[in-house]
Amino acid sequence: MDESKLVEHPDIPTTRTGYDDVAELYADMFADALAAQPFDRAILGAFADRVRAAGAGPVLDVGCGPGRITTYLDSLGLDVSGIDLSPEMIRLARADRPDLRYEIGTMEQLPLDDAAVAGLLSWYSIIHLPPERVPGVLAEFARVLRPGGQLVMGFQAADDESVEVQPYDHRVTTSYRWSARAMTELLRPHRFSVIARMHREPDPDERTPHWYLIATRE
Repeated sequence: MDESKLVEHPDIPTTRTGYDDVAELYADMFADALAAQPFDRAILGAFADRVRAAGAGPVLDVGCGPGRITTYLDSLGLDVSGIDLSPEMIRLARADRPDLRYEIGTMEQLPLDDAAVAGLLSWYSIIHLPPERVPGVLAEFARVLRPGGQLVMGFQAADDESVEVQPYDHRVTTSYRWSARAMTELLRPHRFSVIARMHREPDPDERTPHWYLIATRE
């Protein structure tokens, strides 16, 4: 994608630069994280099973970072590619797995045709997005997913389900924690049906609990 054509909201350069600056540290810190996270692996495995059961096809990892989850989904047999806002993250992803497809881009303008993918992964990729722009991103997810396609989302959980969204002092830049209820409501107008959700308490080195959702594009 031609980066000069991307709509640059004021927060985008901050997020891009923030992740460029920590890309190598991030890649090192999280390289083997999934090995110690059986519940995360279970959700990703269920997502992969759902994609295959619906007929398989291309899968897009949105906000792929250095490609750690992209690589894991590839190991599960999915035809997966990645996209990320950070050029440095994409450089690291390509260096690690030159056989996989990685592209610089934004989740708000995905470089795909309508109904192009069978599955879409949003693994903590919406956390820095101002809440008022989340519905537009979910509409973009719906646009590129084929009917019957699968969406899996991971994000930090709000303090409780009575709180829709709350700012969070992320180390890179401001992020937002969501309730599963609020995210489910935002997905519904875009013809997503949430079929599974899992709440995970924080690991000893984490500061927040987590939500994971799997939804089907109707």
